[in-house]
Amino acid sequence: MVKKLHFFLFLNIFLLSFSFTIQAQTRFCKRVAAVQNIVERSHYQPKPLTDSLSSSVFKLFIKNLDPDAEFFTQENYSIFKEDRFQLDDNIKNHDCDFIEKYNVELLKQIFFVKNFLNDFNTEKFQYNNAEKITLNPEAVPFSIENNIALKEYWRKKIKKEILDEIVEQDTILSSIQKNFNRLEKEIKPKIIAKNLCLLNEISLKDGNVKEFAKNSFLNALLKYQDPHSSFFSNSEKVGFERSISSNQESFGFSTEKNDSGEIVVRYISPGSPAFKHADFEVNDIIKSLESNGDVLKTYCVSDEDIQDFTRAEDHKTILFTLKKKNGRIQQVKLTRTLQKVEENSITGFIVEKDKKFGYIKLPSFYTDLESPNGLGVANDVAKQLYKLQQENIEGLILDLRFNGGGAMKEATDLSGMFINKGPLSILKYNNGETFTIKDANRGSLFTKPMVVLVNHFSASASEFFSAAMQDYNRALIVGTPTHGKASAQVILPLDETDQDLGFVKLTVEKFYRSTGRSHQGIGVQPDILLPSLYDGLKTSEKFQDFALKADSAKITLKPRPLPTIPIQHLKRLSEERVANNKGFHLLKQTNKNLVKAYFDTSEEILTPIENYNRTQEYKDLWKPYTNFKNEFKTNFTTKNTNSTTEVLSYSPDYKTMNEQVIEEISSEIYIEEAYNILTDYINLQNH
Repeated sequence: MVKKLHFFLFLNIFLLSFSFTIQAQTRFCKRVAAVQNIVERSHYQPKPLTDSLSSSVFKLFIKNLDPDAEFFTQENYSIFKEDRFQLDDNIKNHDCDFIEKYNVELLKQIFFVKNFLNDFNTEKFQYNNAEKITLNPEAVPFSIENNIALKEYWRKKIKKEILDEIVEQDTILSSIQKNFNRLEKEIKPKIIAKNLCLLNEISLKDGNVKEFAKNSFLNALLKYQDPHSSFFSNSEKVGFERSISSNQESFGFSTEKNDSGEIVVRYISPGSPAFKHADFEVNDIIKSLESNGDVLKTYCVSDEDIQDFTRAEDHKTILFTLKKKNGRIQQVKLTRTLQKVEENSITGFIVEKDKKFGYIKLPSFYTDLESPNGLGVANDVAKQLYKLQQENIEGLILDLRFNGGGAMKEATDLSGMFINKGPLSILKYNNGETFTIKDANRGSLFTKPMVVLVNHFSASASEFFSAAMQDYNRALIVGTPTHGKASAQVILPLDETDQDLGFVKLTVEKFYRSTGRSHQGIGVQPDILLPSLYDGLKTSEKFQDFALKADSAKITLKPRPLPTIPIQHLKRLSEERVANNKGFHLLKQTNKNLVKAYFDTSEEILTPIENYNRTQEYKDLWKPYTNFKNEFKTNFTTKNTNSTTEVLSYSPDYKTMNEQVIEEISSEIYIEEAYNILTDYINLQNH
């Protein structure tokens, strides 16, 4: 009776809370209209408001709201389905009432799941029945029939997570069987509590479910145009700008969530406000944040919520309430200051055996958004190259693996440092007009042989640079095919006079190689291919919904490449080494086993613990390669330049970080093979 009363009381509050005010409704409509106007005016290839848009946006919207298909049922679909071919008309008619049903249904489903998760705490789970649990199910929307089936789905999900944790803690079957009841009793409430926390995160996302649903719709509307267009709130805009900026206002720390749902200080940047305050330490638990009357309690919130709060324009000074390792509660007040974005900084290293080469890893094509000259990664590379050339290096390895791109100007400036002059790329706008990007400066900063390392996650500006180096025969491109993103985006406000309305990151142009060819959806193909753990996975641009298609552009200025590199000979030498390299052999085998076991299977397993060894199988798949990698050391030595060594002598913290980077370089089979390829290249030139 009490539970029923609680439910009806909640339902009344719930329905009242979802009564739209005219102001909120008008604001959402204003955003929808502004997004559609900007798309029609500025997108590279805007799609018309038709039933096709409506059905596609509907699917994307549901996916955004319920990405793992674990809330909405076929009963919810019966409520939503009328919008499938109606959303285009809603947009045309400025009718935004449709959003209300999604707010109501999502919160209702979250509450329903939270309710029976609490009931699971007192329910005795059975583990001896031959119960099937599907591995890696595709997240198919509305695949669950009704709320009865939804409850059963979540019961299996919780049981699977409990079994995963048990097998994670004890891999010996006889020991697991002996201690199963004790382990299950300890782990079950923690798993349930963790899932309840995650549900709270969803219900509080973007402030509340209302904002979450609205932003999910705006993103669906933009993602239908192409995968890289999206809606940004103010804090999301700041976060994106940080990812491509060399300097940003920051408190200088990062966080992670522990198994108890608490936010823990994971890392503190040397020299930052957090670093300078003696009472702000790694492993502190952040209990709350307070600024200008706003308070964020941190239990069951996400790292994203912490970032949003600390990035807010009016949260320049924040009072942090911390729980120290000894249990003491401490309050610390910090003020944001302009900091070098640590992830976006580079150092040149020397890698040396028979020959001495420079090695530079580029994390992104970051820039200085505050500077009129936009000095960023190209300027930093120039400084490191100067230091490296003082050491008389014979060649250079530029590492662009996992570099997702950034500022196109930086890619242009960096490319110009390695060629004499000429066209680098061709831009094409939505009206069909083209513009050739040129390196107008005669001469090169560095003329010795180069290898550029790339992988499946090298994208956008990384591909711009790699393609230019390849088209000019300026460098050997080594690794795997790149991501295949050949489009450029800009950030635009939805309303110039009301920036609180939000922003869009919009695709406004495509770029092409100086030869007129496109790598859109194809990627830059390496001159020398190396195996990867990601081979066979659908990670590239061409697998994304609504990706732009490859075409070509008219050439107005032909590039004048350097003499052809003897790629076939160098490729043959590399292939012989890779075939006889234990690390690459184990890597290929690991990739093959992982793809087969986890990405190409619809296998089902049983819940009796003697049959539930999936976690151990997963560990066993990784073990041979992991053991090799932990013990592997390159055949060259890695060290700092004399200039860097002098700087490090004044900073013990940076010295520790530097030592870790050197250790990483010294255990990399890819960098070793890049070193060997560059050595072969120089030896060929000398004969």
